[in-house]
This record gives sequence, structure tokens and C-alpha cells, in this order.
Amino acid sequence: MANAIPSRGDNYSEWYNELVKRADLAENSAVRGCMVIKPYGFSIWEKMQRALDDMFKETGHTNAYFPLFIPKSYLSKEASHVEGFAKECAVVTHYRLKNAPDGSGVIVDPDAKLEEELIVRPTSETVIWSTYKNWIQSYRDLPLLINQWANVVRWEMRTRLFLRTAEFLWQEGHTAHATADEAMAETRQMLEVYARFAEEWMAMPVIKGYKTENERFAGAEETLCIEAMMQDGKALQAGTSHFLGQNFAKAFDVKFQSKGGGLEYVWGTSWGVSTRLMGALVMAHSDDSGLVLPPKLAPIQVVIVPIYRNEEQLGQISEKVKEIMKGLKRIGISVKFDDSDANKPGWKFAEYELRGVPVRLAMGARDLENGTVEIARRDTKEKTTVSLEGIVGYIEQLLEDIQKNIYQKALAFRETNTHKVDTYEEFKQVLDEKGGFVLAHWDGTSETEDRIKDETKATIRCIPYNAPEEEGTCILTGKPSTRRVLFARAY
Repeated sequence: MANAIPSRGDNYSEWYNELVKRADLAENSAVRGCMVIKPYGFSIWEKMQRALDDMFKETGHTNAYFPLFIPKSYLSKEASHVEGFAKECAVVTHYRLKNAPDGSGVIVDPDAKLEEELIVRPTSETVIWSTYKNWIQSYRDLPLLINQWANVVRWEMRTRLFLRTAEFLWQEGHTAHATADEAMAETRQMLEVYARFAEEWMAMPVIKGYKTENERFAGAEETLCIEAMMQDGKALQAGTSHFLGQNFAKAFDVKFQSKGGGLEYVWGTSWGVSTRLMGALVMAHSDDSGLVLPPKLAPIQVVIVPIYRNEEQLGQISEKVKEIMKGLKRIGISVKFDDSDANKPGWKFAEYELRGVPVRLAMGARDLENGTVEIARRDTKEKTTVSLEGIVGYIEQLLEDIQKNIYQKALAFRETNTHKVDTYEEFKQVLDEKGGFVLAHWDGTSETEDRIKDETKATIRCIPYNAPEEEGTCILTGKPSTRRVLFARAY
């Protein structure tokens, strides 16, 4: 099965699309632009959810749920916010269907028009801040640290599984604070949470930085982001955290009584990641044989395949396998014993390779006699024959090594494909011939940023946190610049 996947080198886009489908992660649905996340793919998303949710709760956040529908008037209250999302909104105008007079099916009942149209949630700032007005009266009610796991709809015209769909799953945090400093500290803290998750769980190195004014979230005063490099050299925004200032508090009149007795507007943040991370996971690590999953996110971390000639041999192997499985499960390692007779071992090897299972054990009659087992690791495809004595500890260490190796491989790839340029000609040449991340000087104007984007399809992904002070000149205009910013073509 894995051999049927197109090569990354031949057609990266087709490779990605086919791999997502063949590895049983997701498929296109009957609804235009929407996807079905299949059980294996959803198992990975559940692991992501669980890890992130634990991190949110460690930082004091609690979960809640807010309506899917937002009155149109709410979106009108924050001007830049509605402008940023207006073209992507799905609108509910009627609340009832009825049978068509000619019996052809159902039609929208023209008498059931809503007095005010409802917007299907593209993001929840407006409906949440309208609620916060009722929850916040005093400084004692702050900080208010809320997260919700939900689905959202953004009416994308060109869709791609996980990366860009009309409906997707995500989490969105919305917090309220007494001071700007507290809100900004929250904004930074949550970006650090995302960066730690990306690097420690997804094994995906990221660059932390500030978005330019052009690229900020609609309605935010500052947007922080993490940017990751995919194997085709393109960037993927893997998480954002926004300092909203008092914009939404003023739009929805959310005030609190301060310790001094006066009334003040609260300060807000919002932050989120989505099922887009599933696409990042595929594109950052996988190969022409299938998925390469970091052990921390793999639904099945270890698969054991028996090789036998008869039922007696299978019974003997199964007894030994039960001992191994018991030991692995005791320390929290997920393991599957595939003793089905529907397919031969070679087919199973290819199938689990396609699905990205980090460790595969094969055990036959000779292994039983010798007290050994063959172990194959998915990341390097190396095979080793190992003694059954101490096998559980060996596998535990191997999974840790695989997690680290996948990260280091991705980091080395990013470093190799990050380039410094000083002229516009070199900038365009690197983008066309090499791709990857480009560090270059920019004069700080939106006009220059727009022109570079129009001419090269590259955007400023972020102004990196660690960008050193460095005198230079803008690659396009020649105007003075004090630091390099990160450019790339992106998803």
C-alpha cells in the first residue's frame, strides 16, 4: 500500500493529499470544503487535545462552551474584527424548511426569516466578550482565564484536508485582566505553551516571534506566533497568541471596579491552535513510505507481528507476547498485537509503516528458541535483534530516542534551509531555487511588505524574538533597517 504513495520529490502536494487519505487520517466529505476525520486521525487529535488541555489547566485555565451562532450585530461592534472575517462568514438567514409544493423535496420557508441574521462562529471573541460583561464587575473577578474546545466555520474557497477547510476543530482561549502588563504576560505565556507542545510533543522546531501589523489578528494590538518549516521549505503558522488591548472590552462595555474604586475597561487576550497541526505533523516528518509519528502522539506506539507456520507456533508466540504487552502497558506504552490471519506479515509491515507506528516487533519460532525479537524503528527503518531480557526497558528508551531523533532531524533540516540574503535579486533567487526561510532586512512599512508579497508570494512570517540588532538596508527600498525579519512562502 505504501508504495502507491506519490514521491515527495515528484509532487509534494499530491504526496500530502494521498498520504492523509491512505494513512486513514481524513477524507473529503459530501459537504463542500469539509472533511471527515477518521478514527485513526482523530486518535492523534485526541492525544494533542489531552496534552494541550493539561498544559492549559497547569497555567490556571478552565474550559467552558459558548454558542455556535453569533448575532450579526455583535460582529459590527469591533470594526477591524468584522473587516477581517467578513469574507469568510457563513450566515443563517432562516429557521425553517417546508415541503416544496411540487413535491420535489424541501425548500426554505420564506415566512421563517430571522429578524437578525446569525453568523456561524468563525471565532468567538464577540459572543464571549458579550458574556464577560455579565461575569466581570470587580477586580476580584480578574483574571478570568477561559478556554473552549469547539468547531468553527470560515468559508474557504480553496480547501485542503487539515490545512484549510471550511469547518475545522480548534481550541480558543479568551482571558480578561486588570492591567495591560498582565494581559501581555498571558499572551507571551500561552505562546510558550504552544512552542513547548510543538517541540516536545510534535517534535517540530518552531521560531517564536511577532507578526507585522499587516499580519496581525483582526482586532488585536499585537499578535505573537510560532512558525514551523515543512519539508517542502514552506512555512506553516502553528499557533498564535493575541494581545487584544481594551478593544473588545470597549466594544462590549466590559468594565471592572478597580481597587481604587474607579471603573476601568479590562484588558484581553485570545489564543488558539487547530486541526491544522495535524497537517503540520504529516508534512514535518513523514516520508515516501508513509507517516512518521513522534511516539508521544502515536495512537499505537508499538506493534507486534507474529511470524508462524501453524497454530501451535502462534500459541507459543502469543504467550511470550502477552508478557511483553503487560510490561509495556504497565508503564503507559500503547501496544497492539496483530495476530490476524487476514494478511501476511509483509503486508502488515508495510501497513504499520504507512501508519507511522514508531516501533515494530516481529517474533517467530526461531526468536522463541533464541530468546530474541526483531525490532524495527520507523524513523530510521533500522532493524535490530534484541534479547527478550529487559525488553520493556529497551523499548521505553527506544521510544524516547525516536522522539528526540525526529526533532533533531527536523531542526537540522530547518537550519540547512534557512538563508540570509542582502539583496532583492538574491532574495528572489533563493525563494525560487532553494525555498525555505529567508532572513532579510525590511524597512518596516506595509507598502514594502505588500509589494514583496505581490511580487514573490513570500510573506513576513514573523519578527523573531531573538533577532539581534543589526544595521542594514531593506532588500527592496534600500532604506535603513535595524534587524532581519523572517520571510517565507507559506501554507
